[in-house]
Amino acid sequence: MINIIERKPAIQTLGVNGRVIEGIGRAILRYGVVLLLIGSGLTKFTEFEARWIEPLMANSPLFAWMYGVTSVQGASNVIGIIEIALGGLIAVRRWWPTLSAIGSLGAALTFLFTFSFLFTTPNVSPELGGFLMKDLLLFGAALLCAGEALQAHRATK
Repeated sequence: MINIIERKPAIQTLGVNGRVIEGIGRAILRYGVVLLLIGSGLTKFTEFEARWIEPLMANSPLFAWMYGVTSVQGASNVIGIIEIALGGLIAVRRWWPTLSAIGSLGAALTFLFTFSFLFTTPNVSPELGGFLMKDLLLFGAALLCAGEALQAHRATK
């Protein structure tokens, strides 16, 4: 009896297109990562940020060596330049998807490295731990951006 009654799903009657929503979500995710990287990169040129990230980097086997090569501010500036460059590379996906894929993979590595601070920094406070947990999500977002850019690159061939 119930099979006789045809019911349209409520979402269809609202006229919502899943592909459109997904596209909007991907664009927000991509350019949100871009804004985060560029904004975060710009803050690295301030003394406050350089001092704030110092204990994280000094305890990391991936970054501690930088303080032997340059100053605290110099190391922070290098990180800032890298973050700004990666954000810029991700942003050019529409015109140069290959460069965007490279930037996205670089950003994924960056977020993986910063997530590792959770395990290399002694006495991580709950607040800092929560702050570093976001990098796991950003790692996934950067991988999604890389996959999307690689697909766009293949579509142009």
